[in-house]
Amino acid sequence: MMRLVKNGLMYGNLVEVSSPSLVGRYNRALEHLTGKRTSLEEFHIDISGFSPEIGDELDDPLYLNPNGCNRQFIFLSVAQRSAPLLNAHFSTSRSILKRFIEANEDQLFALSIRDAVVGELLNSVFSIDSPRDLFDIRRIEVEADTVGAHVEASEDLSHRIDRFLNEPDGWWDDVLIAEMVELARHTGDIVRTPLSLHSHSFEQGNFYTSHYGGLYVLRDVKQTACISAAALDTDPGDLPVDQLLSLDDREAVAVYLLKSGLIESIVDVMKADAAPVLKQKLDFIVIDTAANQGENLSGIKRHDLRSLKRKYRRDLPDAYHALEETVRQLSSGSRIRRPAPDDPAFFYLFRSANHRDKPLVNMLLAELTPLDFRQLFICHKDAFYRHYNTWTDAKRTYAARFLAEEYMLDKVGTREELFGPEPDMSEDAEVSRPDDRMGPWGARPEFEDDEWDDER
Repeated sequence: MMRLVKNGLMYGNLVEVSSPSLVGRYNRALEHLTGKRTSLEEFHIDISGFSPEIGDELDDPLYLNPNGCNRQFIFLSVAQRSAPLLNAHFSTSRSILKRFIEANEDQLFALSIRDAVVGELLNSVFSIDSPRDLFDIRRIEVEADTVGAHVEASEDLSHRIDRFLNEPDGWWDDVLIAEMVELARHTGDIVRTPLSLHSHSFEQGNFYTSHYGGLYVLRDVKQTACISAAALDTDPGDLPVDQLLSLDDREAVAVYLLKSGLIESIVDVMKADAAPVLKQKLDFIVIDTAANQGENLSGIKRHDLRSLKRKYRRDLPDAYHALEETVRQLSSGSRIRRPAPDDPAFFYLFRSANHRDKPLVNMLLAELTPLDFRQLFICHKDAFYRHYNTWTDAKRTYAARFLAEEYMLDKVGTREELFGPEPDMSEDAEVSRPDDRMGPWGARPEFEDDEWDDER
């Protein structure tokens, strides 16, 4: 994995915490939430304040996410809004945290100067004991305050100020005045610098969760469904959806996505511009086959890829040949044969339609087309890392170099080419070519990495 870290493809854009004052604030917050402290003098944190180094130290990657369903957070700086969310159990968590930071940016800036802001993403479920529990999660409430409870004290002071101004004997109430003075010592001037945080409630409609091997919950559509990435030991009637599908039943998933209008044909939308995109997918499939055959892929050029296609043509999967036939039809201008849902190349020829769950559907499609490692990296990083661990060293080297040298240099342009225009799709700034500006956990904060989930 260090190959990915050094190229800014993993742990990119984490926020560095190295000053003694910030480390001290983090420790107070950590102890407040978990009863634990870190002995590390410097580390990196994601948007929620989770640190992979501290996770290693405590031997607990879920130290801020107990039971995996109510994410706790530690805000040291509003700069965290550009960081990714690591170990996310729900695809909506990062966007909720980012929207909360943006909605309270001024207040969080003022509060974080004094103390760390801590809180939790609250829902009605405190543990996931069965897949049915996931469907009880509808709204997420964000609860936050400083470790020293400055927001609560500010609210108490505001209430007492109202009493002082409006009650007939308020001016003569020595106890009330003493309480106001004591609270003001703690909060400061709340008239000039309000310390209130807007409480937000976020709808969780369609989402992905890593629980139970990975589930795509689609309930804000006409035909509701739960699509499982792993075998699900539950009766379909136990879940409040119309269909319970498995990624292994590719034809049923394809039919569902088509009938629901969630996907669109790349060829129909992009026309002739689809050919370069599909050719790139063909190259990725060839790379996978050649790597599995023991080929050395270092320094490989396009003409080398043509040689590999000829050399391993009989070993290439059915998806390759079906996809190649579509490219041939595009190049010749002949009538395009529409792939059937059971066609092995079907999902390689589709992308999400333009709707609010576009990142989620592209995430699902990426899991159905794992040989396209670029889409897998962009749309479903956890799945990318899982597959990466199973690849040969030759494919790992090739994929890391390709993503670092071609994708990272123009992430926005590449995503628009592959998935079409998407407002606010680029949540983070661009990453420069990996060089000495890389930190030990990837790109330094000033050279931001993206996370689709999100996505996203």
